[in-house]
Amino acid sequence: MAQNEKAVSTTDGVLGLIDNYDREAGASAQSTYAESGAFDTGFSDKPGHQIPKAGVYAGTGVGHVTSRYGVFEADAKGPSASTEAGVTPLGAQAIARAEIASVSASAGPLRVKAGLGVDTGVKVGASGVEVKLLGTGFAIGRETNVSILGNEVSCSVM
Repeated sequence: MAQNEKAVSTTDGVLGLIDNYDREAGASAQSTYAESGAFDTGFSDKPGHQIPKAGVYAGTGVGHVTSRYGVFEADAKGPSASTEAGVTPLGAQAIARAEIASVSASAGPLRVKAGLGVDTGVKVGASGVEVKLLGTGFAIGRETNVSILGNEVSCSVM
């Protein structure tokens, strides 16, 4: 995933709507991938760069297909492992993921994910808290979600 795409994907909910309403259509497919990098964006008049954010990420996997247009996104992954840490004006996050397979779809603040994964990590900030251990957890705040062994339903209102 290119640096700009990773920076775009780190903002959810209403902030995601503001950041991505004018995002052009795009799609990608990879049989195998390995990625790592850092991003530091903000205060620019480009999609995904209006809200300041900074972080680092790394991941590897087999099979990854994604498509996106504006606030809509769909994603499918085969076996994968990744980690990321980042900060925005609303808080900070650190999470590690390992999945056998997953599919997800989002439309603005609504997102559904089905798969078998063991996400472990935490997000904290003025807007709420999210905690996951081995793919099972919850979030309370601007994003409310419930996860059970990598399957998740979420709604992000801010």
